[in-house]
Amino acid sequence: MASYKYKQHSLVLSFMITLFLLLLQFQVGISELQQNYYSQSCPKAEEIIKQEVTNLYEEHGNTAVSWIRNLFHDCIVEGCDASLLLEAADGMESEKASDRSFGMRNFKYVNTIKQALEKECPLTVSCADVITLSARDGIVMLGGPRIEMKTGRRDSKESHVRVVDESIPNHNDSISLVLSRFQSIGIDVEGTVALLGAHSVGRVHCVNLVHRLYPTVDPTLDPDHAAYLKVRCPTPIPDPKALQYSRFDRETPMILDNMYYKNVLNHKGLLIIDQQLSSDPETLPFVEKMASDNGYFYEQFSRAAILLSENNPLTGDQGEIRKDCRYVNGS
Repeated sequence: MASYKYKQHSLVLSFMITLFLLLLQFQVGISELQQNYYSQSCPKAEEIIKQEVTNLYEEHGNTAVSWIRNLFHDCIVEGCDASLLLEAADGMESEKASDRSFGMRNFKYVNTIKQALEKECPLTVSCADVITLSARDGIVMLGGPRIEMKTGRRDSKESHVRVVDESIPNHNDSISLVLSRFQSIGIDVEGTVALLGAHSVGRVHCVNLVHRLYPTVDPTLDPDHAAYLKVRCPTPIPDPKALQYSRFDRETPMILDNMYYKNVLNHKGLLIIDQQLSSDPETLPFVEKMASDNGYFYEQFSRAAILLSENNPLTGDQGEIRKDCRYVNGS
């Protein structure tokens, strides 16, 4: 009997030690991120990224929207490690091939930024930090707040394609599932509602809209807005490769602001998850507050974006610093 109790105690102790070490590893990863990480190794890094983001925005305005989406899609899948950017090569599948990545674009311009950095400081600035800082500067380009984000991430040597679908919420998922997914990476309800405010900019392909329009219109959609959407998406089976889409926000389509929440309250949310925000008692108070106070929206969006950008990063001697964001070094 005493031997059994001893073994049981040893198992519990072993489990607690393992759990402590895992939590310690997670905290160390975060603690190694810091403001101005490249101040000594590549002093101009952040200025180079900002200039490239600005140049690209002036030539291709939608790149700023892509940078925000990249941050979300990369960081919510196993952490901020630029695995999203890896192309299929040497038997590795790309996360870009996942259905969750439908409609994502402008990946080639990430390497435009990376090439500028490589000229200044070869093999120094990670692609994961390019994702983070381009999102930070893209938000500013879209009229949003300046968010001070830490750097020091390193790049993954592998794709996480097998867990993409379970990691990234689908636009048809229930609000409870979406909240649960964000909570699993440390983002609360208020922060999740704020991050969904990124739907203030960009567009939705008709493939992701028509189920709310055909064969009958979703009764939660404003009738006049539904009529407009039917003009944008005139067929129930749109061509995924065709340029058929609707802007999230018709009023300020390229400004990151609280118009999104006003639209949601007026039953003009495009995706099911957007509209659920106004019908769920847990999220509705935050929607109403953000709709009435743009400053509050910016405050919560900034807080949540920082939490997202610091999710489970590779640091120290983990991973690598890729020369080309599309491929693992040496491949």
